Amino acid sequence: MPRAAHVPRDLSFVPFAGSRAIADGQLTPAMLRGPAWRRLLPDVYVHADAFDADDHRMWCDAVALRLPAGGAIAGFSAAYLHGVNLLPRNAPVTVILPGAARLRPHPRISASHDALSPDDVTRFGELRLTTGTRTAFDLGRKLPRAEALVAVDALLHRRATRLAALTDYLLAHQGWPGIVQLRTMLDLAEPLSESPMETRLRLLLLDAGLPRPVAQHEVRAKSGRLLGRVDLAYPHWRIAIEYEGDHHRERAAFRRDVTRLNTLRTAGWLVLRFTATDVLRTPSQTTHQVAAAIRERRGSTC
Repeated sequence: MPRAAHVPRDLSFVPFAGSRAIADGQLTPAMLRGPAWRRLLPDVYVHADAFDADDHRMWCDAVALRLPAGGAIAGFSAAYLHGVNLLPRNAPVTVILPGAARLRPHPRISASHDALSPDDVTRFGELRLTTGTRTAFDLGRKLPRAEALVAVDALLHRRATRLAALTDYLLAHQGWPGIVQLRTMLDLAEPLSESPMETRLRLLLLDAGLPRPVAQHEVRAKSGRLLGRVDLAYPHWRIAIEYEGDHHRERAAFRRDVTRLNTLRTAGWLVLRFTATDVLRTPSQTTHQVAAAIRERRGSTC
């Protein structure tokens, strides 16, 4: 029976440079060609048991080994490392390269050239990545409008950056491409938004000319007792707007929602509930329902 290949402990879990492992005497070229190792990028390998094609962190670790001096992980990949996962499936690792630096093209790498100051870069373990502020700055000006607001909201909510810091950064970088869009993003941004679909629902209402709703509003009884917290609200008219994601379909969550919403209705609140279909496929019908609720409540004595 053939003996199992020896696996050095420090090469068991994360990607590594094959040439370095050979130079250090940990592996031989013949060993690297064996079934125990998977080649990710030129001269970058990972142990077969640690390979996961959907593990974006693994790909970030791999790309970092090929990153030229002064480069950094950026965009969606930096947001992911900051705790905000907006990645499309099989998304490449996004990197920013300085000056004339080059990186061999690869399907799992999306590289662009841009200016990076030392203050724009931070570290996540051994990885160089753009700061939360620079990441929000880039995504907020480069992505399509709705996706840009989703990214800015999410990074603010995660506290990867602050609205004041992002505003100061924008003022110091006037004239950069996309800066006009980013300026509008800062006017629309909401750090309290808890999910991408909540952001999209809020933007839908604003684009329809409706008043800006209050995010994550706490509804309290006259005694001060908390009755519930709602995604979006018009407190003056006692209108609550809820986005119903898949997590609400779990039995325990569903029961809690029923109890909470019944309590709100008893307290005189009108509760409107919307799904992804309402927001993405029938937006006009959704905004019409909210507008009708506002007209109804404006004409009432609530």
